[in-house]
Amino acid sequence: MVEKTADDASPGVRAAVALAVTGALCLAVAALAGEAAYPWLKAVHVIAIISWMAGMLYLPRLFIYHCGAAPGSETSETFKVMERRLLRIIINPAMIVAWVLGLWLAWKGGHFAAGWLHAKLALAVALSGVHGFFSAAVRRFGEDRNMVTARQWRIWNEVPAVLMIGIVILVVVKPF
Repeated sequence: MVEKTADDASPGVRAAVALAVTGALCLAVAALAGEAAYPWLKAVHVIAIISWMAGMLYLPRLFIYHCGAAPGSETSETFKVMERRLLRIIINPAMIVAWVLGLWLAWKGGHFAAGWLHAKLALAVALSGVHGFFSAAVRRFGEDRNMVTARQWRIWNEVPAVLMIGIVILVVVKPF
């Protein structure tokens, strides 16, 4: 009999569990701490953003190196494990926490009418789209079906950084 591991659970189930746990914890903190919860949940949001961005900046770098490994080689198999674990253990949960808390903070802070938040959300949606593209790439690399060159991955490596710069400027400066 083959023993099931955490890696065997479907991505949808893992995402739903992570979302439910995050939501329950946020509600518990908000209920227990009242108004004092806002800065604590904001701090957790910033930590989640840092974690999400660290993974989003590192994953395409792994892809660049993975392109140089022969399919099926020990090096290629090692990259597959690194990419899958980075995505599942760090990037996906961090994105979920960032979105859940970010939307709650925007609602609680009364920012939904602000133009800067609309622009920030557009960039966050774009970053989430890049996240989805990277997730699909992890699957393709896992199946030895990558069709993107190392040079193209070098360009993609810069996209999350550019989006992050725009998001930070909008949040800090609030130009409109």
